[in-house]
Amino acid sequence: MEKRQHNLSRTKLPSAQQTLLTAEDLWKQADDGYRYELVKGVIRRMPPAGFEHGIRTAKIGRHLDAYVEKNKLGYVCGAETGFKISQNPDTVRAPDAAFVRQAAIDEQGIPKGYWEGAPDLAVEVISPGDTYTEVDEKVDEWLIAGCAMVWVVNPRRETVEVYRSPEDITVLRGDDILDGDDVIEGFQCRVQDLFV
Repeated sequence: MEKRQHNLSRTKLPSAQQTLLTAEDLWKQADDGYRYELVKGVIRRMPPAGFEHGIRTAKIGRHLDAYVEKNKLGYVCGAETGFKISQNPDTVRAPDAAFVRQAAIDEQGIPKGYWEGAPDLAVEVISPGDTYTEVDEKVDEWLIAGCAMVWVVNPRRETVEVYRSPEDITVLRGDDILDGDDVIEGFQCRVQDLFV
């Protein structure tokens, strides 16, 4: 386990000539087999995930979901779930997995559309095509939007970076224990179990 620092980056606003879209525009987008996110009013298209990425995402989701469901802590969402984390201009992000506490579900209900606000935990699994700048941008946005914890799973390095803030980052590997701390109390798994 190691600690590291993270430089908070800011996403540039789109140019004045660009037409900004809303979360509602994104919701109405026809399904063409791609995943989309909306970043400050601009749609970003992402190709379908690769096989390895899908395996890692499903594995971490299974670990989380089994624990959360057994303990009735809330809900774990899959990779295509949108969270509207800012507005005017709108940003809708879709982490590879997410957790929302039962108290928030009780307050907001289960929406048909995007969840308003950040999840309590967002999990990003790095794809071969992701740049570290893109991943850092997502982490920054989750934290700014109020996410209590972000996990970045790196299959190439077989590590998990745990972010509690831009300054509070722990890197876990091998036999280190990934735990839910006060976000998913009692949840634990060995990091290496996510990569076998």
